[in-house]
Amino acid sequence: MTDQEAYDRARKRAKKKLEFYNHVIVYAVVNGFLFAINLFTSPGYLWAVWPLMGWGIGLALHGVTVFLRTDDEELLDRMTERELGRDKTRNRPEP
Repeated sequence: MTDQEAYDRARKRAKKKLEFYNHVIVYAVVNGFLFAINLFTSPGYLWAVWPLMGWGIGLALHGVTVFLRTDDEELLDRMTERELGRDKTRNRPEP
């Protein structure tokens, strides 16, 4: 892997993390606003918890894909190398 390829992959991962952090900020602001509306209009029933939980599931899944999932390019490279290794053992010339 060249330095440029390593840089491009690192930049791509950093961009995904930044997008996740922006998602967290929007989630907090919007849900804070919904709770404020909820408390001023109908404090007896907390309906704002429903969008909070629904969107929270989506946010959690987004976090999993950003922080716990292996980079697709790296996985593809490893699988390709494995296949090439298998092909080398299958196509060995006769001694």
